[in-house]
Amino acid sequence: MTSTTTTPSTTSTTPDAALTDRTAALVARLRAAFATGRTRPLAWRQEQLTRLRALFTENREAIADALHSDLHKPRPEAYGAEVDLPVHEIDHTLAHLAQWLEPQRLDQASLAGLPEGSTAGTQYEPLGTVLVIAPWNYPVQLSLVPVAGALAAGNTVVLKPSELAPATSELMARLVPEYLDPAAVAVVEGGIPETTALLAERFDHIFYTGNGTVGRIVMRAAAEHLTPVTLELGGKSPVFVDRDADVATVAARLADAKFRNAGQTCVAPDYVLTDPGTARALAGALAEAVERLFGADPQSSPAYGRMVNERHFDRVSALLDSGTTVFGGRTDRGDVYIAPTVLTGVTADDPVMAEEIFGPVLPIVEVADLDEAIAFINDRDKPLALYGFTENETTRHRLATETSSGGLGFGLPMAHLRVSDLPFGGVGESGMGSYHGPHSIAAFSHRRARLDVPLSTGK
Repeated sequence: MTSTTTTPSTTSTTPDAALTDRTAALVARLRAAFATGRTRPLAWRQEQLTRLRALFTENREAIADALHSDLHKPRPEAYGAEVDLPVHEIDHTLAHLAQWLEPQRLDQASLAGLPEGSTAGTQYEPLGTVLVIAPWNYPVQLSLVPVAGALAAGNTVVLKPSELAPATSELMARLVPEYLDPAAVAVVEGGIPETTALLAERFDHIFYTGNGTVGRIVMRAAAEHLTPVTLELGGKSPVFVDRDADVATVAARLADAKFRNAGQTCVAPDYVLTDPGTARALAGALAEAVERLFGADPQSSPAYGRMVNERHFDRVSALLDSGTTVFGGRTDRGDVYIAPTVLTGVTADDPVMAEEIFGPVLPIVEVADLDEAIAFINDRDKPLALYGFTENETTRHRLATETSSGGLGFGLPMAHLRVSDLPFGGVGESGMGSYHGPHSIAAFSHRRARLDVPLSTGK
């Protein structure tokens, strides 16, 4: 069995006995494959990554079609975020994998007191069988980049795509067995019953991307087997705009980051903190930037996406009553369309500030100065990202040392995702663990300590 494809239950969230048995058999098969040692050689890992690269490059149009069906995702966005970025990640891994897997030796000074000729160091070993539970917002990238990391580290993998992106899920269930070793990689489609059945099994690592509510469910299930987890969650990622920042540049970069994928990006700017004068100038500049990106009517623009479904449309639409709408605010439930929207006069108590927006609504919150901005940030859960626009090095230093977030970026929001050697992950409520580049190897491996003491020491 190379793939398990099931129809999500409409009557129950509990897996039935047949589903439980199929899931157990699937995991047992992958465990048996890992036990043979087939995934450990460097050559096998490189071959899987090369095949995964081909999956992307040979199916660009099919991937873009599925993403348009699920999210109305514009083709340039689909190519860039869901094909080109993963290919870059795979290329980077292929170029450096042998080096990353090399055992690391300790300096001899660390071995004081041990017999002469002793050596010590660490080496990575694969964990075993890994479960990757993927989200719907970037359903290809956030499925297959973790899978790439797990394979590079020498594991077998079960991938559970999101049922909220059905066209993409179906495509991956078809393509993955065609390109990757079917003895080592499986795709399980379906909804809550399928995920519940998987979480009841013992894995050697669980990698989950999504919201904190489900993240807690995943962590509780993992605790039953003492399974380590990587939780890539979200949060309200703030943007501080200093008085010295060029407002036109800020607006252009902020609009592109915020309204891409209709705001449904875990590291998208969630709200802006700035002084009243800059707030007024920025609101006007954002209106101009949005029109440059999507024209006077974003709903008719092929460059603008949609909410994933009516439930998320309703959730985000309810936030539009906060503050004052500077521009945008138009909605069309039948088209699950919410216009790019900027709100001013927003306070900490408004509904739009209560939770991660995950949609195309950008509140601007006025603060007196940097001190108030830092206090505002620190009074809330630690975000997945924090962004700053400032020319002042002292301001950068203070944001870096007086706040906490998964990632910190100045000048270009979301760009840290493109740097493969940077760890990507959250802290606190925004998640735990990290991946990308060498950090994916660390996430999906056990770093094993090794000490060699010669038997013939002359003592």
